[in-house]
Amino acid sequence: MTGPAADGPAETAPFPYRLIATDLDGTLLRSDDSISRRTRDALDAACARGAAHIVVTGRAVPWTKRILADLGHTGLAVCGQGAQVYHAGEQRLLTSVTLDRQLAGLALARIEAETGPLALAASRDGLDGAVVVGPGFPQGDGPLEVLVTDDPAELWAEPLNKVYLWHPELSDDELARTARESAGDLVGVVMAGPGVVELLPLGLSKARGLAVAARSLGVHASETLAFGDMPNDIPMFAWAAHGVAMANAHTELRSVADEVTESNDADGIAVVLEKLLAG
Repeated sequence: MTGPAADGPAETAPFPYRLIATDLDGTLLRSDDSISRRTRDALDAACARGAAHIVVTGRAVPWTKRILADLGHTGLAVCGQGAQVYHAGEQRLLTSVTLDRQLAGLALARIEAETGPLALAASRDGLDGAVVVGPGFPQGDGPLEVLVTDDPAELWAEPLNKVYLWHPELSDDELARTARESAGDLVGVVMAGPGVVELLPLGLSKARGLAVAARSLGVHASETLAFGDMPNDIPMFAWAAHGVAMANAHTELRSVADEVTESNDADGIAVVLEKLLAG
């Protein structure tokens, strides 16, 4: 880990970490889907002192591009739970991993044998891949349109990054646990937020995508500071030198965090960065 220069003034000392990895929802973004001025300023100050900032999100690229543009982010972003490494400045995918649809179908059959019928949605691969919503799957209010279909076969018509699961009675934690126990040898299973249980390519995680992005920057895990709020951030915390959970974080993530900061609505990222900037 790169530390502050012992003989230089504090304002010119290098930032203690060369890489800052931030989740989006519940972490960098406030509840109103905005990024505070305080957090923007803290990230800018850290980057001015040598750090790189990488957004690491469960959202696929089409659902992330608008936020990156608003942030003025022109570097790398890890999207789709690690499936996609995206260069925001060049607006191109550097890597993309897709879900084996046959394995996903087998996994779903196993899961539904335990849970009964599930409502499904799917995230299609690519810079402009649509989120396809099947019968019965809840539709939230968001800035991007989804493709609604009554034909379940439409969900599987094109290459996918992931499949979303929903059950009318099971909690997110219960559904994720049942899916993992039933089909964890075929697919990855994560709970990424309220109402967001996902099937992924086996072995895929935010840590895997972040490692690819960090390698391209010549940065190591030991030089990385990570922020998150959900169980899908656990692999990223295990990979990074220091993992910071938001006050609003899921208990599973808080239990493995090196530090707990203020909530996303109370500028938790800025609180930590400002302390590090002050030395």
